Amino acid sequence: MLVKVFAAAIQGISATEITIEVNQSGTGFALVGLADKAVIESRERIYSAFRHNQLAFPGRPQVINMAPADFKKEGAIYDLPLAIGMLACDGALPNDKLSDYMIMGELSLDGSLNAIHGALPMALLAKEKGYKGFILPTVNAREAAVVNDLDIIPAKNLVDVIEFLKGAHAIEPLKIDLHNEFECDEESWNIDFCDVKGQDSVKRAFEVAAAGGHNIILVGPPGAGKSMMSKRFPTILPPLTLDEALETTKIHSVAGKLENNAGLVTRRPFRNPHHTISDTALVGGGSYPQPGEISLAHNGVLFLDELPEFKRSVLEVMRQPLEDRKITVSRTRLTVEYPASFMLIASMNPCPCGYYNDPTHECHCTPGEVQRYLSRISGPLLDRIDMHIEIVPVPFSQLANKRLSETSAEIRARVVKARNIQTTRFCNSGNGIHCNAQMGSREIRKYCKLDEDSSQLLAKAMNKYGLSARAYDRILKLARTIADLAGEENIASKHILEAINYRNLDKSSWLLR
Repeated sequence: MLVKVFAAAIQGISATEITIEVNQSGTGFALVGLADKAVIESRERIYSAFRHNQLAFPGRPQVINMAPADFKKEGAIYDLPLAIGMLACDGALPNDKLSDYMIMGELSLDGSLNAIHGALPMALLAKEKGYKGFILPTVNAREAAVVNDLDIIPAKNLVDVIEFLKGAHAIEPLKIDLHNEFECDEESWNIDFCDVKGQDSVKRAFEVAAAGGHNIILVGPPGAGKSMMSKRFPTILPPLTLDEALETTKIHSVAGKLENNAGLVTRRPFRNPHHTISDTALVGGGSYPQPGEISLAHNGVLFLDELPEFKRSVLEVMRQPLEDRKITVSRTRLTVEYPASFMLIASMNPCPCGYYNDPTHECHCTPGEVQRYLSRISGPLLDRIDMHIEIVPVPFSQLANKRLSETSAEIRARVVKARNIQTTRFCNSGNGIHCNAQMGSREIRKYCKLDEDSSQLLAKAMNKYGLSARAYDRILKLARTIADLAGEENIASKHILEAINYRNLDKSSWLLR
């Protein structure tokens, strides 16, 4: 008897339908369809699960085909649909419900179901293909339940699935309230910008960066507060939209970064990889491609502390994702594309000892050492960072001041107001633009028009600092954001001047001091 069970495979951050065909065979057990070693090993896990639960292993030989046969199937996530197909083919399980459900799950030796990766994109595929429901491990059910109009059937073990398909045991489909998922408890943040003493100009720079989605680099001596403020940056970012949350959750689900029983990712990611990270770990890839840190930071923040300590090759592979906001990983048999629309926050010391231009410490580095240290950051990469901010240590008088600084909630309110202006501005653009930092040449010409005074001011800065054409565009984007924060429709000279000041740490101007 030929039986078909329906499953899915992950490609990039999307799912592809897999049909598992099980038929009786006279030549012994066979599993075909480009399965990797983990899939082939499923026979032993299934056999152990059957014995542990007093289920008879099929006595007649079977052949199993996983279609499409030219698509690589990976991992232990096919254990459950394979087991169900084998039972149905042997006549131990009715197959009238099998066409209604997508089934996925990894079996333990005792028949319990382990968590799988990619439950959300699989659930989206099941809805798209018109399935009634999706049977999967209980620990992944909340993640999949964000998909409306699809019955999510959580199962703890193999016996639960068998009894459900037989009709002997009803499993109530899991439903969740998306509104409750997005209820953000502001008090749950255990860090806040009010903890930061002084540094008002740097806080202003962070506010501008958050309002427009701009990349930022901080240059200053040790102990000036670079890491402290960077880690508080997510507290002033606007909340995720539903579409952003779904896309972010898909990436983390595929990468296996979601906790058990987790639902939507409702906070913007903050990724902080160590400087020893490899190229592949940062941008994604591998023999079986997986999202890297830049994709895990999608719709959030990638924080690179001690930027010059990262390998040059690691930093250079970020140039294309910073510009295109996506990364394409090509292998012999497949090409996958991962989204990478993140905000980059980088920090670095100004020299090897860390005290170049520090007002209170003497720098012992030679000009050549300073030059070599700074040259670890290439000009093209620096050009792609919108804001270059010099940060100096906070004097004792401000550290000892007990007056609380402005809270993250107060800053975030202004950021959200500016983002709403941008959402309205780009709502009909059709280019997937959500903030000023994502504007292309056409949008810059349309929304960043300058009057005569502003144009002359920018021209003088370009000549003085030797800025590139890319830097010119980024100054215009920054000025647009500053005007949005002020609630002004037109860009004025004061907005251009502030934007230029955020480029004053370009390598050429820094070294010429």
